[in-house]
Amino acid sequence: MKARTAPNTHLIEYRGFRAAFGNLQLTRKTANSLVPPVPVNEVVHGIDLYIDEHETVALVGESGSGKTVSAQALMRLVSEDWVSYPGGEILFEGRDVLKMNAEELRKLRGRDMGMIFQEPMSSLNPLHTIEKQLAESLMLHQGVSRAAAKPQIVDWLKRVGLHDAEHRLSAYPHELSGGERQRVMIALALLNKPKLLIADEPTTALDVTIQDQILRLIKTLQQDLGMAVLFITHDLGVVRRIADRVAVMKDGRIIETGHRDTIFSVPQEVYTKLLIGSGTDHQSPVPDMAAPEIAAVQDLKVYFPIKKGLFRRVTGHIKAVDGVSFTLRRGQTLGIAGESGSGKTTLGKALLGLAKSKGSIRIDGTEIQGFGEDALRPLRRKMQIIFQDPYGSLSPRMTIEHIVGEGLLIHGLGTKAERRERVLTCLKEVGMGDEEVLSRYPNEFSGGQRQRICIARSLVLEPSILVLDEPTSSLDRTIQFQVLTLLQELQERRGLSYIFISHDLRILQRLCHNILIMKQGKVVEAGITREIMENPQHVYTQELLRTAFEGVEKAGLSDRKSP
Repeated sequence: MKARTAPNTHLIEYRGFRAAFGNLQLTRKTANSLVPPVPVNEVVHGIDLYIDEHETVALVGESGSGKTVSAQALMRLVSEDWVSYPGGEILFEGRDVLKMNAEELRKLRGRDMGMIFQEPMSSLNPLHTIEKQLAESLMLHQGVSRAAAKPQIVDWLKRVGLHDAEHRLSAYPHELSGGERQRVMIALALLNKPKLLIADEPTTALDVTIQDQILRLIKTLQQDLGMAVLFITHDLGVVRRIADRVAVMKDGRIIETGHRDTIFSVPQEVYTKLLIGSGTDHQSPVPDMAAPEIAAVQDLKVYFPIKKGLFRRVTGHIKAVDGVSFTLRRGQTLGIAGESGSGKTTLGKALLGLAKSKGSIRIDGTEIQGFGEDALRPLRRKMQIIFQDPYGSLSPRMTIEHIVGEGLLIHGLGTKAERRERVLTCLKEVGMGDEEVLSRYPNEFSGGQRQRICIARSLVLEPSILVLDEPTSSLDRTIQFQVLTLLQELQERRGLSYIFISHDLRILQRLCHNILIMKQGKVVEAGITREIMENPQHVYTQELLRTAFEGVEKAGLSDRKSP
């Protein structure tokens, strides 16, 4: 049994903690020379915060507020060639983490503290099996052999709900789904029964049903192990469900702390009120049934062959999209919802001709099924796509002018000066209109700004249809609100039609006129968004809505009527 903290002390306590970023190697090299020192940017400005045993504290704030830096400092995870801690303390059971040596930190990480990261695919080693990665932690901290570690690993994988745990030991991370990878990350963080679990946006990229399972799992394991949890998130529905206390962070400072119910019912700071207000849902827009059809899909199918044996014979098919039909009207938004693997992204790609399909696809009355690449090229000006990860979809080697104007160049539209003017006009339309933006690169912008650049890149060709594939899931709630407001304004101004793919039903409720609910490649329910939100007919739709709105309804953040 692990030793408990002394009476009247906190498990974790930040006292005037400060953190700064910069290339400290270069700073040290230039300190005694005539070369100007490299600037170091302070990002956390003297925060005070405590976490008690068994308690869950949610740290909330926008990207760049300093919450992840503060959490990672608990385990000193960031290379100290790039980060420094110019002031304050972080006490763990009365010991200052910032003064620990390498051996003390090695014992702390994984044994006394575990961490779940936002993106498990980036956190798990792609070259090692699940068994090897989990065994390494047990061998390091408990001194057990690989053989002795195996039953413990299987037991933990079962505890976190990984199906067929014994047979998944030899799997690599890419062979698991997003939810399965996150369960492995949780097992890895908790193998050594730590006193503190740091969960950094662990459910942001997950579907609502998987998110619900992960949150319940963390809560159950917290009770079983008696550990404390520091939960970093921008999702206020998650905060309301899991936190005991809430700390709100802005510009490197904690501006408000309090009990969860107090923060939600009587927030004191303007910024806290803005965060809570940005989570408020809106009534779904009413569709105009007289609006002209811009796209009509009938019995669309996308099957991927399963090949086995030496000669790679086709033995079956994965039915990613299986007989889907829908109509999209001008100036309106069709939402597509469902879990990972339901076929919603594949459906969007098939509409754009990016995935081979069967069935009818009519754009502005023209049947495009069977068109070759040359015939599709002019049509692609009418149909553009915006992806989930704005950073991953922008070339880091191209300036913003070249990124936004690339489509104009490919289609041979305008002179160089005309293209530049058109790019600048589109950037102004999305709120990025300064001319100096043109010569900058994607890494110089925040996530919300990069998504605005992606929108401008799509708008520059003056399309009539935009396919938006989870365009706000990686953004903070306040930035989501800004991007969604921008999309609504653009739709009204330009008469755009959207196909909005998302697992966040709160966003679909706000933006979509009509909605499709997909499961295993089929549409299980379709119709007017407002009607489905208020009176879902299919059991699967009812479960999606329950998990999506459970936390926000308790927090009073939703005006959705319970069915």
